[in-house]
Amino acid sequence: MEWLPALRIGWLNGWIFWLLLSVTDLVLFRLFPKAVVTRLFDRSGWSRKQVLFTVLGKWCALLCLVLITFTPLKLGSAVFWLGGLVAALAWIGLVKALFDFRRTPPDQPVTHGMYTISRHPQIVMSSLILLGACFAVGSWAAVLMWVAARVFSHYGILAEEEVCLKKYGDSYRTYMERVPRYFVFF
Repeated sequence: MEWLPALRIGWLNGWIFWLLLSVTDLVLFRLFPKAVVTRLFDRSGWSRKQVLFTVLGKWCALLCLVLITFTPLKLGSAVFWLGGLVAALAWIGLVKALFDFRRTPPDQPVTHGMYTISRHPQIVMSSLILLGACFAVGSWAAVLMWVAARVFSHYGILAEEEVCLKKYGDSYRTYMERVPRYFVFF
């Protein structure tokens, strides 16, 4: 791992990881009914502070993506294999979480499948794909931007939970008591 590896345009750069994530989202969102996709991106009921912190998180994630895009993969190194493994497993989890979300009626909270081990598996899995890419390119600067993005996006996660509490009431509160926010911790 290096603080900031040499940046350059290349075919074997970290952009391959986020391309996989983007293509997955594009394909699945095309296959899913419009109501499901709209529900995935609903931000109604959020405070200005929650929206602001989420936007800051997205800017940090964008900076992370730029670093990954222009950083060559550390092919054959331990960090490349670690990053690739993390990203591959997270990609499988993301696809599973999206299908779990799709199968849930809009008037019910999503509490099955991947949602039995995390209240926000889509966000966690997308984050892990990005973290895997940070390791695969061997950039501490990208990891730092990833951490900043996750800290800011936490406020969006809290906003989603507030909205779900208002919408689903005690059933969501019980779910929150039973299932951790970020897998086995927190």
